Amino acid sequence: MVAGRPQTHFIYFADPMCSWCYGFGPVVAELVARFAGRLPLRLVMGGLRAGNSEPMRPKDRDYIRDAWRRVHEASGQPFDMTFFDRESFVYDTEPACRAVVAMRRRAPAEALAFSARVSEAFYAHNRDVTRDEVLADIAAEAGHDRAEFLAELTSPETRNETIGDFLTAKQAGVEGFPLLAAGTQETGYALITQGFRPIDGLPEAIEDWLAKGAPVTHGSA
Repeated sequence: MVAGRPQTHFIYFADPMCSWCYGFGPVVAELVARFAGRLPLRLVMGGLRAGNSEPMRPKDRDYIRDAWRRVHEASGQPFDMTFFDRESFVYDTEPACRAVVAMRRRAPAEALAFSARVSEAFYAHNRDVTRDEVLADIAAEAGHDRAEFLAELTSPETRNETIGDFLTAKQAGVEGFPLLAAGTQETGYALITQGFRPIDGLPEAIEDWLAKGAPVTHGSA
């Protein structure tokens, strides 16, 4: 990094209750590990269904069930289909997003892994991650003080920062998750992928992009 020049970084728009983000989780974790030190991660919560207050309808269940099956086929990630036995489930992704923001505030380096933990709890173990108490349990399982995390999770500062993430995603024109790009806020970002894709070829493409001087052809986020 040249002194005075913003560092090129990954920017990742995701939601822990987005099934395609769950599928893409191992891929983005591998990329972040591979490019550690060269492309640090900026993680932005997208708010897929943030603030939703309507229980799932039969057609919602059918749509989500089909999406889960496709994600499983594409990624191999496990799903607990007993989720669909739930009655009147309200698919509100705001609490899960807020939990990741709370972790980002407490331990920035752990935010991506914690997002994956929340996704796994929901998709693979049918835990209700719309509840603050469950999210605090997951943080405790990751080694954090449960009471302290719960206080962070419910604080006005965390709530406001979460809303800020949603606005960032909206202002960037992000309409689907996951979305991974790289660049800087000052120069703009080059799109790596919008939507799920396997790891095959991605590290090599990013290496080639860096070798060419990280050219940007997309607008800033």
